[in-house]
Amino acid sequence: MNPTRLIIVAVGGQGNLLASRVIGESALLADVPVRMSEIHGMAQRGGVVESSIVFGTARSTIISDGEADVLVGFEPSETLRALNKCNSNTVVITNLAPLPPFTVAVGSGIYPDLDVLQSLIRAKTANLIAFDAEALAIEAGNILSVNMVLLGALIQTGKIPLSSETVKEAIKTKTKKAFVELNLKAFDLGFSSASQLG
Repeated sequence: MNPTRLIIVAVGGQGNLLASRVIGESALLADVPVRMSEIHGMAQRGGVVESSIVFGTARSTIISDGEADVLVGFEPSETLRALNKCNSNTVVITNLAPLPPFTVAVGSGIYPDLDVLQSLIRAKTANLIAFDAEALAIEAGNILSVNMVLLGALIQTGKIPLSSETVKEAIKTKTKKAFVELNLKAFDLGFSSASQLG
């Protein structure tokens, strides 16, 4: 099985690591070879959290510049920051609800314009699926389910070797029982949204 390389970037607290665990569990359920690694910035202070997930026969989880097949960004500026990992065949999925860093809040930084950000991503990649995942998470019942919304969008693209059924099974086992139905609803909203945008 040829490698498929996925990068997920987020700000600490957005649920990147749970999404990665669901993907890993889904791969195990589907008997798909998978390797994963994570980079934790100052996650508890709103720093970047990056997951690298490689499906198929690969020896390493390192995804070098230009190697990502798919990039999923939970926060728009983090998506833009990870653009160097993409190439002209990469599919990018990003949340458009910004979480400006501390530097912007105190006036020492400037948040990128969302239209410019999308233009830069489109110019370098094959396809951009960009939408307000936060709004869909709220519709599902909890703003913290942004990760499940984006996971639904990712699976809808068909770019990674996992089915929605397998991922839903993993959501049931990897998330707290109180949140399972909400997370499944968020997943479905992300899936249907991506089908309209892709």
